[in-house]
Amino acid sequence: MRKKVTSTDIAKKAGVSQATVSMVLNHKYNVSFSKETVEKIERIAKEMGYIIPKRRQRKDSRTGKLIIVFCPTLTNPYYVMLLQGIEAVAKEEGYSVFTCNTQRELKLEEQYLKLMSSVDPAGIIYTCNPSSVFMEQVGEIAKKIPLVIISNREKVQVDAINQDNTKVGRLMARHLLDYGHRDVAFITPPLTQRQKQRSKRVQGFVQEYEQAGLGDRVVIKAADASLDEQLPSPDSEYKMGYNLTKELLAEYDNLTAIAGLNDMMAFGIMDALQEEKYKIPGDMSVIGCDNIIFSGMSHLSLTTIEHFVPLKGRDACDIIIRKIKSSKDTYDGTNPISIYHIEYEPKLIARKTTSYAREKTHERGRKEKKY
Repeated sequence: MRKKVTSTDIAKKAGVSQATVSMVLNHKYNVSFSKETVEKIERIAKEMGYIIPKRRQRKDSRTGKLIIVFCPTLTNPYYVMLLQGIEAVAKEEGYSVFTCNTQRELKLEEQYLKLMSSVDPAGIIYTCNPSSVFMEQVGEIAKKIPLVIISNREKVQVDAINQDNTKVGRLMARHLLDYGHRDVAFITPPLTQRQKQRSKRVQGFVQEYEQAGLGDRVVIKAADASLDEQLPSPDSEYKMGYNLTKELLAEYDNLTAIAGLNDMMAFGIMDALQEEKYKIPGDMSVIGCDNIIFSGMSHLSLTTIEHFVPLKGRDACDIIIRKIKSSKDTYDGTNPISIYHIEYEPKLIARKTTSYAREKTHERGRKEKKY
């Protein structure tokens, strides 16, 4: 058999180094060679029948088996629970997970989206709705890469795990109404245009009270919009619940129940109430939402809404895996087009922080300001 010609053989005949031959034949134009040297090496290579080795092609052009997760914050246990669900399925299927923490900043989200074309992951999961300015871009990415949004029931034309936050709010309100609470408050982070899911939950709560003819008995206490522009810390929402409750108690003395947008806010509400010597639930009932791990601890035992957060994460990752597999298993030369929309019914978890409304000993309402 004829010996295979190597770049070292060409280098010896041309009187140059093997590295020079390699760079010339592989067209590494970032290094400068004379025209004569280039022509000489190419001529000798041709005469000797040298064949440039082909680069090895990856079996799967996508980055390893990588799933990218877009997450607005890692300080809220809700998103940690979602990630746990996603990672459980990914691990079972041999995929890795990389989390892009956007910190609810448009610039960061945009930067991560631009990286997707070069990273080319196997799939992408948004743990909440993308910012509205990027929805079209996200839709275009979804045509090329399996993409799932854990949505707040916005109108999306991609695979989604849906949540009806209006229904969640109504369920919170119905529980308080059944316990006879007529004068109540709802405490929430900033109600900005970018965080529509918050407004939907508040809206559902108010609608349930309006239906009972008590819409004017609900106080909405929202944090200042500027707080959404700050980098969140692990206790950001707890502090909001705590501080807003302090303000609320200084303004009203007729309330019998307070709802927090989520469990972290509810913990802040509870601590503020206890500092002011309120008994929970004797003087004031408290309800949260998300049923995070701390909510079921005996010394907290928070009444909350379960909407199966870890299962949503599992479902989102499962859809990604299905899409990847279906793209490899063609039927009759074509790939099926399918859009998955999954939604769980929220469920009330009644614990020890809610009870029947206290009896009023005298007519009370908004406190008068003293000057």
